Amino acid sequence: MNNLPDETKKRFVAVLNKKMDIGRTVNVLGHMSVGLSNLLASDDAVYVDYTDRDSNLYSGVSHYPFIVLKADNSNKIRKVREEALTRGIKFTVFVDTMIEGGSIVQQSRTKETPELELNYLGICLFGETEVIREITKKFSLYG
Repeated sequence: MNNLPDETKKRFVAVLNKKMDIGRTVNVLGHMSVGLSNLLASDDAVYVDYTDRDSNLYSGVSHYPFIVLKADNSNKIRKVREEALTRGIKFTVFVDTMIEGGSIVQQSRTKETPELELNYLGICLFGETEVIREITKKFSLYG
């Protein structure tokens, strides 16, 4: 029927700082997800289309799982970022300097802030399941 790759081989994983309210949380997740998709090569991720019995099309849904986890604080997300850099994993992050004002103001504020002073609100990763699991296994499902 199809030639889809094994869906257990790769995954998307977001780790979100549990100290945010739900509005901020979904905003951060949205920004990171869109940003991460922009970093992926055309053959990295696989998207599938669904059709219901009435022939309505639901297109562009990820073939690979998208797991959402929670972190106790910024430093735990910082450590995931460091590990992703070390291992060459594609990722995006969202930090507190990216909240207020437009993107020009946010870029300036981020540039003026030392990395150790950034408050990490989330990280979104994509890669081989086993590698991603190694660096995110300490986190629990968001919920």
